[in-house]
Amino acid sequence: MTDFKYKPDGDVLKGFMKDDSFFRGIRGPVGSGKSVGCCVEVFRRALEQKPNDDGVRKSRWAVIRNTNPQLRTTTIKTWLDWFPESDWGNFKWSVPYTHHITVNDLDLEVIFLALDRPEDVKKLLSLELTGIWVNEAREIPKSIIDACTMRVGRYPSMREGGASWSGVICDTNAPEEDHWWAIMSGEVPIPDHIPREQATMLVKPDNWRFFVQPPAMTEKFNDKKEVTSYSLNKDAENKKNILETYYPNLIRGKTKNWIDVYVMNRLGIIQEGKPVYPDFVTETHLADEEIPVAAGVPLYVGIDFGLTPSAVFGQKVRGRWLVQAEIVAIDMGVVRFAELLRQEISTRFSGLDVYIYGDPAGDFRAQTDESTPFQILRGAGLKAVPAPSNSVDLRLEAVASQLTKMSEGLPAFLIDRRCQTLVKGFQGGYCYRRMQVSGERYDDKPEKNMYSHIHDALQYMMLGAGEGRSLIAGQKPVKAFNARKGFDIFKRTANVRKNTSFWNRL
Repeated sequence: MTDFKYKPDGDVLKGFMKDDSFFRGIRGPVGSGKSVGCCVEVFRRALEQKPNDDGVRKSRWAVIRNTNPQLRTTTIKTWLDWFPESDWGNFKWSVPYTHHITVNDLDLEVIFLALDRPEDVKKLLSLELTGIWVNEAREIPKSIIDACTMRVGRYPSMREGGASWSGVICDTNAPEEDHWWAIMSGEVPIPDHIPREQATMLVKPDNWRFFVQPPAMTEKFNDKKEVTSYSLNKDAENKKNILETYYPNLIRGKTKNWIDVYVMNRLGIIQEGKPVYPDFVTETHLADEEIPVAAGVPLYVGIDFGLTPSAVFGQKVRGRWLVQAEIVAIDMGVVRFAELLRQEISTRFSGLDVYIYGDPAGDFRAQTDESTPFQILRGAGLKAVPAPSNSVDLRLEAVASQLTKMSEGLPAFLIDRRCQTLVKGFQGGYCYRRMQVSGERYDDKPEKNMYSHIHDALQYMMLGAGEGRSLIAGQKPVKAFNARKGFDIFKRTANVRKNTSFWNRL
């Protein structure tokens, strides 16, 4: 067999690799050796697979990354650095990318999949696997992780003795505070706004373990407790494999927030690409208090279908869009999602005229069902129709046009702070991905990530309600609710109006 030498540098990384939990996740700074550790872990588990009757150690793994460019330039590159084709056999560069290693009694098949390729997602949901490695798990929705847990432990078959070990391993840089990883690892509590059904899926099972590596550097503070400088952390992992100048050079020109996430290994959000909505201002467009429902005002709902179906709820009052609620479902089919929508409308928005607009692609029949998503929604008593267009440019304009408008001297667009996924998307999570070329160049379409689904739903709502109508021939404008001057949405109960001016107070 080809010589292979690897020794994890660090107690946390070592503990991660020694652990036998069904799900294992390791979070650490950039350069901490976690991705390499996962590569080696795939290989090590293959070596530990018991031979079948023919004396062959058979295993099959899938390796997942959020996008195809990331998969090719980062994940596959790291894999081939440790398992080069010259030593371990040819790599198949056609989709799905596959490295089939057959050395002595070892038969290891590694399939690399990107979630921005529909054919790869379909492939993942049909594979019989030993294990799955999710690279940079902060980019991956919980629904995909749940799908992964259903595909492992199914190869080799029981006729061949079954898998000696099966499960899911993940690595990641620090995610944001409301990410499923942060919640399930116990670092932050389950937010109160998450529906009970979804909350139960964020409780860590007994056979899941999360590992946290030490920060790569330590901070020095002044008397005002402000960070003045950084120095190398003597407890950092993977120090043997990187230059002492690596981190000092890495942090030059970086913001504290960036350093906190990528070097200090702290929960937080980093704007990696160019924001889709640069005119969004948190202080302007995020309500200071919860936005109640305006009785007698039509409710508009936008829906995006798919693996993580999402919905946005809003009303237009005195020329202002008030976005009051969101639903971000986890691994939920249209039937269950329709019931969740119906419950939200009947409880929180009872008695209102409701107009529901969804992804026009939802009017096509699924391969496994004769019903379309819209037919299923209508069967649940929800009169949903396709949005008038699926043009990305039209959809973006329908939202962007509201961010710079004023109504009676106040911003024409306001979001309830409970819409956390939507807000984080506005703050930079929903973005144009930077292209792997020199200079400041970005993709011309927003990146598909955990924030894109809820923002697609918002766009369908706004477009369906008539915003951006100048770009759509024949589209009628939404009929705004013209409340009297003293109407105060924050101080009213159902069918009761106060004279204190909401519009002046905000």
